[in-house]
Amino acid sequence: MLSKERILGALAQVIDPELGRSIVELGMVRDLQFDEDGRVSFTLALTIPTCPLRDKIAADARAALTVLQGVTEVSITMGTMTEEERKAVFAKGTPNLPRLNQFNHIKRIIAVMSGKGGVGKSSVTALLAVALTRQGQRVGVLDADITGPSIPKLFALPAGGLRASEQGFLPAVTPGGIRVVSINLLLRDEGVAVIWRGPMISGAIRQFWNDALWGKLDYLLVDLPPGTSDAALSVLQEIPVNDVILVTTPQSLSAMVVRKAVSMIQQLKVPILGVVENMGYYRCPDTGNPHYIFGSSHAGELAAAAGAPILATLPIDPQIAALCDAGRVEEAHLTEIDELVEKILVNV
Repeated sequence: MLSKERILGALAQVIDPELGRSIVELGMVRDLQFDEDGRVSFTLALTIPTCPLRDKIAADARAALTVLQGVTEVSITMGTMTEEERKAVFAKGTPNLPRLNQFNHIKRIIAVMSGKGGVGKSSVTALLAVALTRQGQRVGVLDADITGPSIPKLFALPAGGLRASEQGFLPAVTPGGIRVVSINLLLRDEGVAVIWRGPMISGAIRQFWNDALWGKLDYLLVDLPPGTSDAALSVLQEIPVNDVILVTTPQSLSAMVVRKAVSMIQQLKVPILGVVENMGYYRCPDTGNPHYIFGSSHAGELAAAAGAPILATLPIDPQIAALCDAGRVEEAHLTEIDELVEKILVNV
């Protein structure tokens, strides 16, 4: 026979993916009702109305109740917590999660970081992943840019590309065999905005790291969001990153902002592998002469501040840009990236 205790007991097994706690414990189950015919209804109070994982939480709740003896129908209405309730939830934090899923064996983790957006950090990450794979390396990409994810677009990976299992969730896999985890792979529509505060973003990154079944990887590349926000701090403090690659462009402004990232990395005592200057020049197809569209380079100043070498200067290449826009980055070949990968492999 159905009872409130049995229903709440079943719903207590449903975990919010970002906060790592039961939806009952979080107070997300409201207005619970049921009748003798087995019809159960309740309101699911989300932390924010635009939560991109709302459908997953609701589906998990429905599945938990459907297997409960006596339940014939489940009706869920979406609601939203008040600002005070939301603050109380985040004030409690998230539980301590294991540092590494027991099924994962990752040899080297490289974070790709920039001080500002628009420098081509995600494109560099994707091109590195492709070039490493061509060298016979097993590669994964963790897209830690929660509010501005672009890795799935570069590889033409569709929404809903992550699959759940009893041990965790399986990354999406590109045609070339690169394993990818990104918030956009959990959304119904890649154009939906992820409007989250810092604690939720950090929680999502933590779950991507702890619950993804990466398996055996030679390299895991972590595409960090620009700047020195909570997300970057979470990655560098909670994921055992071996090295950081800094991406910049020739402008003095870009170098100045990236220096802030250098300061952060040095304070956290994470090794800096080197600097990649993107969009350094455009080579004229008629004459072969380079044109420095964004002015003279300031990468040397940044490298000196970082105490690390300039690993590569990448050109502006319309063909590479077109392939990336079309989701065909695995077809791209860039000599400078191949040379960069050789330096990475030498520094193992």
